[in-house]
Amino acid sequence: MARRLGPADAAMAAGALLDVLGVAAVVLDERGRIALWSPPAQELFGYSCEEALGREASQLLVEHGRREQVQEAFARVMAGEGTWAGAFPVRHKDGHTMLVEFRNTRLQAASGAWFALGIASPRETVRRLERDLALAARIVDQAPIGLAVLDQDLHYVLVNRALEKINGVPAADHLGRTPHEVLTHLDVAAIEDRMRQVLATGQPVLEEFTVGHTPHDDRIHAWTSSFYRLEDQTHRVIGLAISVIDVTDSYEQFLAAARARRRLSLIADASIRVGTTLDLATTARELAEVTVPEVADIAAVDLLDAALPDATTRADDGPARFRAMAIKTAHPTPATDAADPIGEVTRYHSQRLVTQAAVGGRPVLVPHVTATDLPRIARDENAARLLAEAGLHSYLAVPLIARGRVLGALDLKRTRNSAPFDQDDVLLATELAARAAVAIDNARWYQHQRQATLALQRHLLPPQHAPHPPGLAIAHRYQPASATDDTGGDWFDTIPVEDDRTLLVVGDVMGSGINAAATMGQLRTTTRALARLTTDPADLLTHLDATARDLGDAMATCLIALYDPATGRCRLACAGHLPPVLARPGHTPHPVRLDPGPPLGVGHLPFPIRDLTLRAGDDLVLYTDGLVEVRDQDIDQRLQTLTDLLAGPRRPLEDICDLLLAALRRPDNQDDVALLIARALP
Repeated sequence: MARRLGPADAAMAAGALLDVLGVAAVVLDERGRIALWSPPAQELFGYSCEEALGREASQLLVEHGRREQVQEAFARVMAGEGTWAGAFPVRHKDGHTMLVEFRNTRLQAASGAWFALGIASPRETVRRLERDLALAARIVDQAPIGLAVLDQDLHYVLVNRALEKINGVPAADHLGRTPHEVLTHLDVAAIEDRMRQVLATGQPVLEEFTVGHTPHDDRIHAWTSSFYRLEDQTHRVIGLAISVIDVTDSYEQFLAAARARRRLSLIADASIRVGTTLDLATTARELAEVTVPEVADIAAVDLLDAALPDATTRADDGPARFRAMAIKTAHPTPATDAADPIGEVTRYHSQRLVTQAAVGGRPVLVPHVTATDLPRIARDENAARLLAEAGLHSYLAVPLIARGRVLGALDLKRTRNSAPFDQDDVLLATELAARAAVAIDNARWYQHQRQATLALQRHLLPPQHAPHPPGLAIAHRYQPASATDDTGGDWFDTIPVEDDRTLLVVGDVMGSGINAAATMGQLRTTTRALARLTTDPADLLTHLDATARDLGDAMATCLIALYDPATGRCRLACAGHLPPVLARPGHTPHPVRLDPGPPLGVGHLPFPIRDLTLRAGDDLVLYTDGLVEVRDQDIDQRLQTLTDLLAGPRRPLEDICDLLLAALRRPDNQDDVALLIARALP
């Protein structure tokens, strides 16, 4: 391993380059005789000291035909007319002639005598070294990569033009200074430590990646640097070589490709995360969440009130009325308090940028937000102050457009993320908004359908406050499904018939949505019409079965009970429906055993009758399967839970309805429920 040499060692080893040149020194007296003869001269010319000293140099080393020329040049040097240099053919001791590079100058001794010093080296060696040096100098000077040489104390001793341009510092301002002193715009402490390590170990550092600024622009630059220890032929450490390549363009391309991959990943993620339900508020919240923090620090979703299914304004009232649907922040920020109130309908003034994005149907980009921009972003002066406090510096609003209709806008802000929004962000946000807008439009459409279905369902069901039939106290509930598109098939009814008797009906049309609600309405209307002709539950189910078949593919389950308050007799018939539960004071509630017939719409099968006597205080509980059927529990277990709930202390009928729905219904229930409870009165 090479060791680092001190000043004394350097002085002793300084002749290494001269050794490469094979420099010979010869001293002639004023008559041209050889007075001093160096060992390299013996190696170069072949004559030993004994053979050369005292002899006339021109006689010993020059061919006869060139002696006069040599003597004239020697005379000019000795006359003080300057030095003489050039290539000259010299005769070797073995007789061959060789070209030798000479440098001659006059010397004066203490005695006043004059001598001539001749320095000689083989011309081929000199020319080769000159070519090597010229090539190295040209390569260093014109190389497209930055090159520098530092001494052992890390002072610049050579800097080429490329490095001058990369560092943004003139080459002259490098020389004699350390990287720490020159590259004040970079943190070079760690770099200098690695340089010293290379000097100490000789192990190079290759293609070290660095990112930073240069003094002449604000652009982020990237470089790869390599460090190599320099040694001479004696393995003496003489410094450090540095090569620096500007890879900013490649780095920017890499960043662009990485951004493109992130954009594609975010878009794919949004396709999965946005629109998981058909709930409008949930879909808006999912859109806001998917953009934070990948796209923005703060995201808000505002929908035009006219585009909502429960719009409070007409379409021709203009697009200035919005409903803030969701807001998401990447961190706690005063900007949260500046947001429009979630769920409230508010008129956004026409100068607001979010309004312009929605009205114009085009993105609105403010890369660098100034104080004059804040009033156009915020809803009022206080909100503008909070946004300034939050550090808002870049803003973007993109419209939510689905099927050619503007539904609202996605409002994006950056506070901690120092990068301003750019055109790539506009494209990404527009793509996210377009995908989310379709999901929002679907949720809006389904919500509209749900409201229409619920309105139809409620219209077709009995009124909430119908008079109680003779001999019975009645309580009932209808609860739609949690899922937006699963409403519509369940119904109940109480139909007064002759002799103060009452028909109790509960049914469930298979399927969901507005078609199921319409089918339910037809079956309920048919039941009421048939009740004027017959009161027998089995006959009624037979006629309803024929009606269901006439409606095409319609199928339904149904339970009908005919109660006579004069006798307490209750006749029941079932078309594929769950059995009612009898809750009698002092007894354990239990399902009534029935021999069920087939569902309505199957056709041509009987519906057996079961007679039951109700005593004063007995409760007969009729319900649809949405009350007790769930995917993760057996139906028998659920029916047991139902009877256990009814076995508690005696309650008013309305309280029993509330108890059963609260205990048995789940938030994600996929089916609607009809519940009818009849209590026999004394």
